[in-house]
This record gives sequence, structure tokens and C-alpha cells, in this order.
Amino acid sequence: MEHVHCRLGDLLAELDMTLVHLSELVDVSVVNLSILKNDRAKAIRFSTLVAICQALDCEIGELLVLK
Repeated sequence: MEHVHCRLGDLLAELDMTLVHLSELVDVSVVNLSILKNDRAKAIRFSTLVAICQALDCEIGELLVLK
């Protein structure tokens, strides 16, 4: 069965950006971003998704993929 996989860790590594720095940019706690990064999130707000994609200069499909 496929599930949604968050590529946040990969995208952060490509940009040499820390989770702490992203947290400051998008005003989301490091804990919540860590949950997302480690594929433990059950939901994500659209506003958070948009903020992350803007900060990482990526599309939603680059951040979230089916795996």
C-alpha cells in the first residue's frame, strides 16, 4: 500500500538548510517540522505547506510524494 512520503529532509540537505532555520522562516515549531520530516504527520495545514514550499522554492509535488 502506498503512503505519502515527505521529502523535507532531502530538500533541506540539497539547500544546506537546517530544520531550525526553516522553522524561523515559516514560523512553525521545530518539533512539528521534525514530525513532518520523519513521516509521522497525520495532517498538514495548507498554509504550512505553502509556507514550506515558498521557503524551499519548491512545488508541493517535490515535497510530498507517494511511496
